[in-house]
Amino acid sequence: MPEEPAPPTAPSPASSPASSADPLSGLWPLAPSGTTDWLAELCGDGTTGFMPPVMPDAAWVLNAMYEHERGPSELSYDDRHRARLADGTAQRCVIAGVDLDAVGVLTGGGLGRAEHPGPGWRRLRWVELAARLGDPVVPEGMLPCYRCFPSVKKDGSWPVGIVPPTEGSLDRATWNRLVAVLTEHSPAGPDTPCLAYYNPLMTGSYDFDNLHVRVGRLGDAELLYDTDDADFSPSNFWAADHSWLLCTDYDLWATKVAGPPALIEALLTDPEIEALRLPWAA
Repeated sequence: MPEEPAPPTAPSPASSPASSADPLSGLWPLAPSGTTDWLAELCGDGTTGFMPPVMPDAAWVLNAMYEHERGPSELSYDDRHRARLADGTAQRCVIAGVDLDAVGVLTGGGLGRAEHPGPGWRRLRWVELAARLGDPVVPEGMLPCYRCFPSVKKDGSWPVGIVPPTEGSLDRATWNRLVAVLTEHSPAGPDTPCLAYYNPLMTGSYDFDNLHVRVGRLGDAELLYDTDDADFSPSNFWAADHSWLLCTDYDLWATKVAGPPALIEALLTDPEIEALRLPWAA
């Protein structure tokens, strides 16, 4: 594996005068763009995230989805939005000049950070929904994305009783639990130096020459979920010693984690995280 230039030393709270005023800047200062060079050499283009190559082992951590206690409804997100358009309680959804209402693509899925939807909602496991519908958890040859669970959709839109997985970002609960598992399986524990890369699509800068990277301690990684840099969890997050690497691609509903077998096994058996191996995307 190509060697990465030594990253800046992860700051400690005591040595960061800015930490009390701005915890993120104090604990996760910007790192040189060149700290991603090893990823570019190993993984190729990182516009939507540097997808990890073959490492000792890998698994896909699936973003959470939720179902209302009343269960799925015959009404889809698209149906509900059109009804609100008709009674004047909603505006047409037009993005980049495209009228999404006209083409019926209001699926109910979100892009970016996601929280638990609140009282009355429970975690719906991918494997549970797949068994209910008779769909595969992830169709063979595909990656976890909006093309999964075709049987649940009505004209491409999900029923309002289900909140689909968020796209391009881990949800908060999964991010926090993943950080905890990484901490348990990193030799330096919470003091493990780490780096976080946010792709230019997330930051809105579209600056592909000066990539946005932060450096800090694994024990402070929960802070990265609330950065003002982007409404997403990091595109890539890795230990400075390259022992593990994760990628949350901008277009996907899951995060690939590559690293030692013990870490991957811990993710596959964790009671809070839902993870699986994809033989065609190992």
